[in-house]
Amino acid sequence: MKTPFRFKPWLLAGAYAGVIAAPPAVAMLSGQWGDGESPVYQLGRCCALSAFMILCLQVALTGRYKAVERPFGLDVLARFHRRMAMAGGVLLLCHPVLLALGGLGWRMFFTLDVPWYIWAAKTAAALLAMNLLVSLFQRRLGLGFEGWRRLHGLLAPGIVALAFTHSWFVKSGFPGTALALAWPAFALGSLALMAWHRILRPLLAARKPYTVTAVRQEVPGVWTLELVPPQGEEAYGYLPGQFHFLTLRRAPGLPVEEHHFTISSSPAQRGYVSSTIKESGDFTATIGRTAPGDTAVVQAAFGHFSYLLHPEDTDMVFLAGGIGVTPLMSMLRHMRDTASDNAVTFLYANRSQADIVFGEELARIEAGGHPRLTVKHILSRPDPGWEGETGHLDEEKVLRLCGGSLAGKAFYLCGPPGLVAASLEVLKRLGIPSRRIRREVFSFLD
Repeated sequence: MKTPFRFKPWLLAGAYAGVIAAPPAVAMLSGQWGDGESPVYQLGRCCALSAFMILCLQVALTGRYKAVERPFGLDVLARFHRRMAMAGGVLLLCHPVLLALGGLGWRMFFTLDVPWYIWAAKTAAALLAMNLLVSLFQRRLGLGFEGWRRLHGLLAPGIVALAFTHSWFVKSGFPGTALALAWPAFALGSLALMAWHRILRPLLAARKPYTVTAVRQEVPGVWTLELVPPQGEEAYGYLPGQFHFLTLRRAPGLPVEEHHFTISSSPAQRGYVSSTIKESGDFTATIGRTAPGDTAVVQAAFGHFSYLLHPEDTDMVFLAGGIGVTPLMSMLRHMRDTASDNAVTFLYANRSQADIVFGEELARIEAGGHPRLTVKHILSRPDPGWEGETGHLDEEKVLRLCGGSLAGKAFYLCGPPGLVAASLEVLKRLGIPSRRIRREVFSFLD
């Protein structure tokens, strides 16, 4: 399978930094600033210009645009999105403070007698502060992901529009500079991307829903959904280990929410796609009530966690816990279907034998010889009579179960956050460099 074209990460990172730095540089070099303005005052204006560009670019980071997502992975972009939201907020906070220190004075903070475009700035700042606080304290506020997502989507366009309005009218559109053209273009472009991401693309995807053809219980509390594309169309292409976004449309009374789920099927099986889902929250608690014939709106495929993106990895160690097996299962199924000769040692941690997902299929793949798979189950609460590994993953187990040598091996980690964090510490103590560790953080949308 061909891997998709990807921009070089450094190219996109450089373009991002350049877009943020360009407006203050253009404004200062244009000669429009300087007459009677102190350096502190000018710095305050530069903070506002860069902050506005950060706001406009936020949707490009998490809007699921393949050209941006492929070099980094959506989980990395989502974490960067959060950090840049904080950076933009700090710059906007510095803007009025530096203007006041630079000669404007503090009156504007306390008086109601200010121009309307100053009120636009104050409103934008209040909405931004609300957005940041709700995002930071979402769990403490008892706000579910879907509620937060709707609020975030409602506030973001208003913040961009108000910030643009303020910056445009406070200096009459930056006369005589390139910003006179670029400023409205960026604002309109950001709003257009938001509309595409939140409204138009979901509507288009809803016109061609996938159909659920099978609902299968793997172990208690874990279900596999198989979906097929609309009649006459092929299933979308994906890499083993990637994930998709599903909005299930089921019987009345069942929730209709968009959630991301790992794809557990092999892309070599072109007729369908499947996800294996654990009951772990309000929405997923109803996953077993999905029925054949239900439909799903699909957006796919995303993620950077795939062995096909690392063709140099021919000797791999998979470390998984619980439902973290799903992207690794997709990779193993693909290796089986393509008769891969890769070597894979799979260290699979669970509480008990009843929690082992895909246990019988893993044994069949191991016996088949493609890939050259060795599965080692590790149980923390083994049943009486269990003769396999027990306890938790530690340095001794990893080294021994991998044959006594870790040289040249690549490590793929997936599972609950605690297991992944502990496994990273184990690998660090064993001297495994980060360049040989692959993982994807799925909690960024929880």
